[in-house]
Amino acid sequence: MTSAAVGAPGSPRRYLHSLWLLSARDLKVRYSTSALGYLWSVLDPLVMSAIYWFVFTQIFQRTVGHEPYIVFLITALLPWVWFNTSVSDFTRALKKDARLVRSTAIPRTIWVNRIVLSKGIEFLCSLPVLALFVVVAAFSMHPAELNWGLLLIPVAVLVQAVLLVGIGLIVAPLCVLWNDLERTTKLVLRALFYASPVIYSVSDIPAPFDTLVAFNPLAGIFAMYRVGFFPGEWDPFVMVVGAVMSFAILGLGVFVFGRLERHMLKEL
Repeated sequence: MTSAAVGAPGSPRRYLHSLWLLSARDLKVRYSTSALGYLWSVLDPLVMSAIYWFVFTQIFQRTVGHEPYIVFLITALLPWVWFNTSVSDFTRALKKDARLVRSTAIPRTIWVNRIVLSKGIEFLCSLPVLALFVVVAAFSMHPAELNWGLLLIPVAVLVQAVLLVGIGLIVAPLCVLWNDLERTTKLVLRALFYASPVIYSVSDIPAPFDTLVAFNPLAGIFAMYRVGFFPGEWDPFVMVVGAVMSFAILGLGVFVFGRLERHMLKEL
């Protein structure tokens, strides 16, 4: 491949380089103006975990999840924050940089992928917090059971990234064409939190609703994150369905973005 081809606007190397620059810019802008910096990546899930842990262990008698419950919560809340913040940002991904989107020579999917990457980096940087709680729980009466399922965490990260790219390719152009979808997306995310096994496990759901929840891709993804600490989370059906649904949503996203791109550019 010639140097000219490598530097061509549509070349993979040019795309990846631009993707990294945009993602790095997002991270710098976010943390350069924040006194707490990195702590913001973990503060939200930590506060949420503390609230749910207190409510379900100190106030009410908990009948869902596994012990140690704080680890059970964090293993899903950390990826949930990645999901939630990414989808929220998708609603403004194209409108925020409308001038650049119209004039860029690289594929416009980069404005979605940069959000997935930057938020994904924040998620990876928050994983040491999970490790810390696992270590602390090791000295309690109910330590986490570390097992081979830890190998599924990288798979979960990959599948979640695929799911987010697919959702972003659908949500971003639709929010340009219909402004009301930005508020609608926030309501859907709020409902999706409780419809996803974050504070509970799929095994806690009675039939036939457990089969229905399995078709929520997040159910399989969260199970992949958790099975390395909680062997009871092992559910091949839920995990496979979650992965298949994620790739199906990616395919749908590519199709939708391609069909709406020209109409979207007229609205920007």
